[in-house]
Amino acid sequence: MGHRLTSGWGLYPTVTAHVHTARLPVHLKQLLAAGGTWLPQGNCRSYGDGCLAPQVVSMLALNHLLDFDPSRGTVRAQAGITLDDLLRFLVPRGWFLPVTPGTKFPTLGGCLAADVHGKNHHLDGTLRNFVEQLDMVLADGSEISCSPQDHPDLFRATLGGMGLTGIIYAATLRLRRIESAFIDMRSVRTGSLAEAVQVFSETHANYPYSVAWIDCLARGRQLGRAIVMLGDHAAPASDQPDRELTVHRSGSVSVPFFLPGPTLNRWTVKAFNTLYYHRQWRRDVRTRVHYDPFFYPLDAIGNWNRIYGRKGFLQYQFVIPFNNGMEVMTDILERIAARGAASFLAVLKTMGPQDGLLAFPMPGYTLALDIRRSDDSIIPFLRELNETVIAAGGRNYLAKDAIMPRDQFERMYPGLEEFRRIKRTVDPEGRFKSTQSARLGLS
Repeated sequence: MGHRLTSGWGLYPTVTAHVHTARLPVHLKQLLAAGGTWLPQGNCRSYGDGCLAPQVVSMLALNHLLDFDPSRGTVRAQAGITLDDLLRFLVPRGWFLPVTPGTKFPTLGGCLAADVHGKNHHLDGTLRNFVEQLDMVLADGSEISCSPQDHPDLFRATLGGMGLTGIIYAATLRLRRIESAFIDMRSVRTGSLAEAVQVFSETHANYPYSVAWIDCLARGRQLGRAIVMLGDHAAPASDQPDRELTVHRSGSVSVPFFLPGPTLNRWTVKAFNTLYYHRQWRRDVRTRVHYDPFFYPLDAIGNWNRIYGRKGFLQYQFVIPFNNGMEVMTDILERIAARGAASFLAVLKTMGPQDGLLAFPMPGYTLALDIRRSDDSIIPFLRELNETVIAAGGRNYLAKDAIMPRDQFERMYPGLEEFRRIKRTVDPEGRFKSTQSARLGLS
């Protein structure tokens, strides 16, 4: 227990938090009995302020595997276990996570609270589609298990509920069977955003995983030029059977200190983007890669968020419907390029339908951008982009957000009032609260 300056992965904002560590399940009840407001906290790998609060209960010590059933393909684990540790257990046994975000270092509980999606959302949806049961501790200290069949309202509100309905103690997931730790990857270099979108459309049903890196500073006819990466789990190679289920290694490179703020600017990012785009000489390349660089390329560099400097960065992610998605994305990319809001991590994916009261996905395109926070003048600009997203019928992702005002949030999420009703039922005194929920009027 102690006070600690905390932030999400974007390093903005920062909050001085009173951190209590739960080492046994009974500690959760004891902390709730002490009164006050709480937020369950994982590894702080979400980007904004959804993981921040003045008083948090750290779940990192509740990190044990509780059950594994290979006959059913399920695993039950405590909420504080990281995806990294789950993969180390599952992959050698021929299993993989059914949905994974772009980093393996969040906790299971954090991924459930954010209802994470991955490169396969267009076919498989978010993590909630593979959750059989949640074991929770509610605000009054009572224990409850919920599922799509038992207490379905609580189940629906908790997945994507950003930790505001109760403390997830453990969860049971259905897994994906694999024969190899490798991915058959196809990489397609495209000359424009329109061409990248066309590749997505043509390959939609053929590859379970798809994502594109976008050069968001290219302009004119090259606006949105991209490298589209498509993949599927590989069949085992007969010549090296002992390597087929090899788990990932720990990263050996780390950023040791915060880089000076001006290091990342439109000129250095433009140079990086040009080199990255031209590193692939042929238009269409097929190769076999390990799952680690395919799903988690940035995890190879420890503390990579330090490259943005001490002021950190804002990750801006939105989703918009397919019907006018190209026009809206073109408009937003043109405005970003004109402003010089340098982002060398610009990721485009397609999404399918999704259930959930605070569910982020919808059928459409999602674009995620990392934007250095040199000062707060970038915030009004991003809020102007929000209005364009809202007008197109889209919304922003809560797990990435640090700057959206309440009025914009309320226009983005049609399930908000139903979420509030369920939260009032299970947490009538508003015991679960975060910096984000206070900003957005969720608590």
